[in-house]
Amino acid sequence: MTIAQPGGSWFQRFLLPGFAMKGVIIGGGYATGRELAEYFLPAGPWGGLAGMVLAMLIWSLVAAVTFALAHRFGSHDYRSFFQRLLGPGWIVFEIAFLIFAVLVIAVFGAAAGAIGTATFGWPEFAGSAVLALAILFTTALGPTAVEQLFKYASILIYVVYALFLAIALARFGGLIGTNFAQSPPPGPGWVAGGITYAAYNIVGAVIILPVLRHQRSTRDAAIAGIIAGPLAMLPAILFLVAMIGFYPAVADATLPSDFLLRQMAVPGFALLFQLMIFVALLESGVGAVHAINERIAAAMTARGKAAPGVTARTLTGAVILAACMVVAVRIGLITLIASGYRFLAVLFLVVYIAPLLTIGVYRLFRPHPAPEISS
Repeated sequence: MTIAQPGGSWFQRFLLPGFAMKGVIIGGGYATGRELAEYFLPAGPWGGLAGMVLAMLIWSLVAAVTFALAHRFGSHDYRSFFQRLLGPGWIVFEIAFLIFAVLVIAVFGAAAGAIGTATFGWPEFAGSAVLALAILFTTALGPTAVEQLFKYASILIYVVYALFLAIALARFGGLIGTNFAQSPPPGPGWVAGGITYAAYNIVGAVIILPVLRHQRSTRDAAIAGIIAGPLAMLPAILFLVAMIGFYPAVADATLPSDFLLRQMAVPGFALLFQLMIFVALLESGVGAVHAINERIAAAMTARGKAAPGVTARTLTGAVILAACMVVAVRIGLITLIASGYRFLAVLFLVVYIAPLLTIGVYRLFRPHPAPEISS
């Protein structure tokens, strides 16, 4: 179970939550570009950027309120947070979150399988299996290992995405500039695309509540939430700009990242980028499984039992990952992203965002005793 440690460093208080949220969101179709092609490119180059800015603002707002409330409630796992926010209705979010976890980890597995096939010629299940083992190893080590992963993986991810854009501008910057110059203003659907993308991804703000243990005040938590939006969206904006060079053809690629890397043709960089994507998938998978482990630990502690150790965490992760990888292999990346994520967007608008921005905001500015948590 996560224990509050209010003496955290500046990095832990203000940047770690954003890095962690980015880590949860970036896996699967974000890192490979598939989600960006699905939800932003249909509105054109300028519409895609407008949709991203809208999604970023939504993330900042929802994360700021979520983090501030979590600090006020003293909640460091999603179960206790929603018990205090929704009372008996918390179980509705629990069901929605479990659906989310199965779907997104399946997406991560499908993406890892596709990367293994594209990079090394492996069968699809091999890449998924390697990712599952890496997630199991990291989550079994507990909260400190998870936080270290978010910290150092974020450095790698930002550096590689910056290099990605720099190479894209050097190799086909003229095409990027031409497509932006010739594209019309934002087309229909950019608002819907931005809201949809923001809605199903913002659950990352709740998943990473365990890393808020370092916050000193509600103000710290709110500032961390505001910063989290730009930190989470920056790699996507860099990626989208590079994709515009081959718009609209790149929108149909299963792995837009692989499509662009072939156009760049820089020896060694393709392998580095695929490694970065794998690390991004690892971050996201670890975030989801760690959230479930922390939820179980909090429930057991509330009942007077010892929190799960390494063996129990490993077994929990193994069961979750086995089910998700089966879904990944049978359904595939494009279908999971195109169909499943839109369903998740509606689900979280109803059970998370709407209650948070109504009941949650009211409780934040007019506090009253929170309801008791049942075990």
